[in-house]
Amino acid sequence: MTTNRPIRLAAAAALLAPALALAACDSSAENQTEEIAEAVDKSYEAEADLLEAAEEGGPNEAAAESSADVLRAEGEQVKDDLEDAADELDAAPQ
Repeated sequence: MTTNRPIRLAAAAALLAPALALAACDSSAENQTEEIAEAVDKSYEAEADLLEAAEEGGPNEAAAESSADVLRAEGEQVKDDLEDAADELDAAPQ
């Protein structure tokens, strides 16, 4: 299965840009970034759940479960990366 990881990362970056712009003004930027990170992770999780549900009981069930695991791991990584960026926002001098 091919994923849309570059598209998802670009979308996450686009969502992150306003939060980064607020970094100089308010630490709420960190909270916004963390909310975005959680939403991105949930979108990967939902896609994985749909993939598993679509193939449940079928001949491709095992492959779907494997692909779903990869999606969940990618979502978690994107979330972690965004949360790390959020931590840096709070650490940056304002």
